[in-house]
Amino acid sequence: MTTTRPTIAILGAGRIGHAMALLLQRTGDYDLLVADRDAASLAALRPLGLATAVVHDDASVQAAIQGCFAVLNALPFHRAVGVATLCAHAGVHYFDLTEDVASTQAIRALGRTARSVLMPQCGLAPGFIGIVGHDLARRFDALHDLRMRVGALPRYPQGALRYNLTWSTEGLINEYCNPCEAIVGGAPTFVPALGGLETFALDGVEYEAFNTSGGLGTLTETLAGRARQVDYKSIRYPGHCAILRLLLNDLRLRERRDLLKDILEAAIPTTEQDVVVVFASASGLSGGRLVEHAYSAHIVGTQVDGMALSAIQRTTAAGICAALDLVVHGRLPQAGFIGQEQVALADFLGNRFGTAYAPQAQGAAEAAQPA
Repeated sequence: MTTTRPTIAILGAGRIGHAMALLLQRTGDYDLLVADRDAASLAALRPLGLATAVVHDDASVQAAIQGCFAVLNALPFHRAVGVATLCAHAGVHYFDLTEDVASTQAIRALGRTARSVLMPQCGLAPGFIGIVGHDLARRFDALHDLRMRVGALPRYPQGALRYNLTWSTEGLINEYCNPCEAIVGGAPTFVPALGGLETFALDGVEYEAFNTSGGLGTLTETLAGRARQVDYKSIRYPGHCAILRLLLNDLRLRERRDLLKDILEAAIPTTEQDVVVVFASASGLSGGRLVEHAYSAHIVGTQVDGMALSAIQRTTAAGICAALDLVVHGRLPQAGFIGQEQVALADFLGNRFGTAYAPQAQGAAEAAQPA
């Protein structure tokens, strides 16, 4: 650990930024600055007694991060590359939550010459699911199949979609519209979003899952040539995918994403009564035998210092805060691009923030042991 308290700039004062600030502040180990263009969002942080700054362009962001140890970026995905570039030039460690594949590749290119850490995709998926997937993969002498499934779902689903908005609508639309990375027949490739529909039951609850973009992070590159099949799908309640195909394909709203965003935000309520479902399984050869290992978890919301955190707030904020902590404690490289699969699952779950994902922290739900 560093000998002085590192100064951390949190960019974005929305629900996830607020949760990140709350988790970091209660440790007493970090000095925090929260920056956003919306003064009203910053005002909501006053009860925490945090330093705040209004930022509206690259110059004001650069001023806010000057002299900081690290930046945690909770801004929309289209700000990721710009902020990462500023951090790389300033020698400031950078962490974000983006699911955008192109942004991650651009940040990876920046990392080749960066003297600070550049670590995107530190949330749930991409993020924690990549850590779990890599941990499962490394257990095999020859990995055949790796399947990863994640959903942030309402605990009390209503309506035909059986879904509530729990995080960024722009990010959700990206996942539903953009090509999805996968490994098929041992080679990295792209598969269409909303394809690969499957149904399954977990702990007595029926779900469906289908291809969505961004969840694998850089795992397809890491496992290229080492696995026959690797894929990621989002979990929803049955019937969701059919309605999305109607909206995006038949009504061609994938070509009018701004309109789709307006429709979703006007018609689908938000909820803080959510559950995060994580399921991953892998099969292959180990010691000459065909075996399978699996990991599952259900995570619900919690109260932190009197503030209610939804399951998606809790897991997303915990992921990026754990990544920061692991860098500070020297458990990860100190410069360059870091992919999620470079994080050891034991280190993550043993971290004070990563324990949000640990079996004993999941409330009524229980994480399955490897099969």
